[in-house]
Amino acid sequence: MLKKYHKFLGLLMILPFIAWAITGVFFFIKPGYSSAYESLPVKTYPLVDAECTQQTIPKHQTWLEVRYVRSILGQHLLVKNEKGWHQVDPLTKEVIKKPTKEQIDTLLNDAIRINPKRYGQIKTIDGLQVTTTTDVNISVNWSEMRLYQKGEDTAFINTMYKIHYLQWTGIKSVDKVLGIIGLVLVVILAMLGTVMTFRRKATE
Repeated sequence: MLKKYHKFLGLLMILPFIAWAITGVFFFIKPGYSSAYESLPVKTYPLVDAECTQQTIPKHQTWLEVRYVRSILGQHLLVKNEKGWHQVDPLTKEVIKKPTKEQIDTLLNDAIRINPKRYGQIKTIDGLQVTTTTDVNISVNWSEMRLYQKGEDTAFINTMYKIHYLQWTGIKSVDKVLGIIGLVLVVILAMLGTVMTFRRKATE
């Protein structure tokens, strides 16, 4: 009877075991990781002394932190309050919610020069989302002046991660149950194998 259950569970676990083995080797070798998760910073330039002094930094009672950044677009004043980071106009202290399409184009063209082989040229701009001719998607965090990139290689590695951790359906609650079931079946399979081994030795 134990042998029958062990065989059944073994057949049931073939697919997850193959998936774990293949993705495990992939994660050990990590091919293409450096490009897929490459940091893409906004290119910054030295601040002019007159731009950032104790006298020129505007004050506001709700600001918790202040940062000055200079990009190809000029000076940026980034402030943090209880709701997070914002980019504000140094003179009016009004929040600059969105950059123009031209500003995004200029900012990104200056940034992607760091690796033209990966990023190519800008193909489309949709709000704060940019697509390049090499099918890399770049997200612009205007409030913090940060850029995030992901390409087809990034999506492939993320898929391998999901396969490895049994995130097969894309539904978080279902995938969580599948993961728990998979781990329980592995434990049961190991226990049955151990019991069968000791029983065989006892009968010899």
